[in-house]
Amino acid sequence: MALVSDAHIHIDYSSPSVRGRIIFGGLVAYGEIWQSGAHNATWLETNKDLIFDGNLLKAGKYGFFTIPNKEKWTIIFNKNWEQHGKDEYNEEEDVLRFEVIPKISEDITEQLVYRVQRSSNEDGNISLSWEKITISFPFSIAK
Repeated sequence: MALVSDAHIHIDYSSPSVRGRIIFGGLVAYGEIWQSGAHNATWLETNKDLIFDGNLLKAGKYGFFTIPNKEKWTIIFNKNWEQHGKDEYNEEEDVLRFEVIPKISEDITEQLVYRVQRSSNEDGNISLSWEKITISFPFSIAK
């Protein structure tokens, strides 16, 4: 969790380990919805409206899902934040979708980790790193 100006951003997730496995394109299939953590769906809560990729995400609590692919990932915020894995995922409940390009590293991040970082008074960045992949996407506090 982090504070960016007066926006409190909290991400709750289970942090699985690589344990020598191929994660993306293996354990986590390309082209399929992923709860972006283990067990329960990952969720994000914000007390302020945020702007992602030019689109408004109203203050509230959202399920956070991704669709990983080699060339690009789809980021998804969904109304249903309280579910086991992706069992109850329904695309009709998506409130925001956009795409990001993953960064590939030779180094392995053993445990899944999210970071929320402030980049200026009104802007920040969220990232997810696991195995050899990092995705990150900026946000701004809506005025």
